[in-house]
Amino acid sequence: MNSTIIDLLNQSVDKYAKNPFLWEKITNEFTSTSYFETKQQVHLLAAGLIQIGVVKSDKIALLSEGRNAWIIGELGILHAGAVNVPLSIKLEESNDLVFRLLHSEAKYILVSGNQLPKIRAIMSELSAVKRVIVFDEQPIYQDREISLTDLNKLGAGYLKKNPQVVIELSKSILPSDLANISYTSGTTADPKGIMLTHRNYTANVEQALTLMTIPTSYRTLIILPLDHCFAHVAGFYSFMASGASVGTVQSGKTGMETLKNIPINIKELKPNLLLSVPALAKSFKKNIEGGIRAKGAVINSMFRFALFLSYSYNKEGFNRAESLQKWKKPLLDIFDKIIFAKIRESFGGQLEFFIGGGALLDIDLQRFYYAIGIPMFQGYGLSEATPIISSNGLENHKLGSSGYLVRPMELKICNSDGIEIPNFEKGEIVIKGENVMAGYYKNDKSTSETIIDGWLHTGDMGYMDNDGFLYVVGRFKSLLISSDGEKYSPEGIEESLVTNSNFIDQILLYNNQHPYTSALVVPNKETMKRYVHHKKPHLKWETKEAKELALNKLQREINEYRKAGKYEGLFPERWLPAAIAVIGEPFTEQNGLVNSTMKVMRGRVEERFVQRIEGLYASGAKAIVNSENIQALM
Repeated sequence: MNSTIIDLLNQSVDKYAKNPFLWEKITNEFTSTSYFETKQQVHLLAAGLIQIGVVKSDKIALLSEGRNAWIIGELGILHAGAVNVPLSIKLEESNDLVFRLLHSEAKYILVSGNQLPKIRAIMSELSAVKRVIVFDEQPIYQDREISLTDLNKLGAGYLKKNPQVVIELSKSILPSDLANISYTSGTTADPKGIMLTHRNYTANVEQALTLMTIPTSYRTLIILPLDHCFAHVAGFYSFMASGASVGTVQSGKTGMETLKNIPINIKELKPNLLLSVPALAKSFKKNIEGGIRAKGAVINSMFRFALFLSYSYNKEGFNRAESLQKWKKPLLDIFDKIIFAKIRESFGGQLEFFIGGGALLDIDLQRFYYAIGIPMFQGYGLSEATPIISSNGLENHKLGSSGYLVRPMELKICNSDGIEIPNFEKGEIVIKGENVMAGYYKNDKSTSETIIDGWLHTGDMGYMDNDGFLYVVGRFKSLLISSDGEKYSPEGIEESLVTNSNFIDQILLYNNQHPYTSALVVPNKETMKRYVHHKKPHLKWETKEAKELALNKLQREINEYRKAGKYEGLFPERWLPAAIAVIGEPFTEQNGLVNSTMKVMRGRVEERFVQRIEGLYASGAKAIVNSENIQALM
């Protein structure tokens, strides 16, 4: 059993010293760093940190794109007995960074060249920070800055005189010692610092490996931010424990340039497993469908028929290929060779499956990837659980579920009174295990409200089936509440409306003891413009008539869920929006309405648009054609 992350690395190096562990592309091709070489570099960095004054339990912030230096940086921090405070590179506003750096009491910062300007802009506010270690060489270094090259030179000199210093220090690190303080994206001004111990991580690695087998030959390309513990556990630590290898996306000069490198790097590294989130899954699907459309109507029709056939054959995965369906297999094999295999080539040709996390993947997305031969299996977790709680996998899966529970771990579903309820009844997901966080940093109140008698109250709503599969259906704490007190989760309706309508980009339902449900809708203006042009080519988008035509179409899209509509009966009608406010700006990370895992932050959206929401309950508000909605389409 691995007690600390240091034990985990040492045991992997003992078993897999010559195996490649890290893959990185700096110039023209990916090159590897072995397990043994990784450990050498970790000890060098740790010794450098000790030499410049780092002592046990110091907090060290890490702000960088995914790369070898990130992973070696964290391992070096931990070997020096310190605590890593991983920061998202998406934090643009200085106050977000300042809050985390001050709140965590960070004394040192590891930072990439691309992110250095953000730190330099706020250094005057960071009097407690002693040194800033810069990964990339700079023409000029400012006060308190040192290059990683120079730090490693200090480390080499220190190890020459004290060869056992890192080994001796690392022996003093306990499983209960903190490894990370990982900040939530938060729905308030003050995010919470999740304290994760060494044992939280090693326990969750052991748990995760009860759901999936990672051969030593496996590679992954980590396309998710390394600051998130999903990339930590399902990415590099689970692969480390298995002797497999991990690549990172080639960093561009800008975030957009790095994003463009993802499909290129996937083809080059040929991963066997990828971690994904719904936003990436949708982006990949859109690119696949665009590529097929570009090949012409015949190929597109063939692709659509092949998908339809595959959906009916696969069903929910666990119940695929029943006897009456077996005649489809030879035909599907042909389609697989001429269409699906070519799609898989764009993912390197070796990809066996994805694990999806971060938010709920709708079942249509899961069916799509299953059909083309690279299943995207839904997993579930949260940072407070380090993070993996359940997942589907190759050997055990039900599409539409959030998978089988990791072992060992206890889980119960509780009603609003905290009483455990039977299978198939929806309630709050509550768990207990060694993967449960130590608490929120300097926030005893939130800790005591979230962990009660050792049980972590996730705030998510779900239910268990009789086969041991968990179904997550939304946020327990974001339930809609009608005027008669009945409660309902909005996420399923919102996801369905976005998925089934090209006119809706984002939607947030609202009901807080009102007579009816309302909605804030971010429309797809380009689709609306195309619709208006198709219906009335002479009509200019700038006119009031064009906006009215588009708004009435939007209303009809929502009405498809009502009586006589295409999706009638999918959801109780009382929970469908009776009044709609069209919002002119999308919910994004930049405006603070979406977090780093692309989840809409309900509380912030409601706060931002409180006047629009109040207006939806005024007299006459149910008419979608009104001056505010017309103005939002300008």
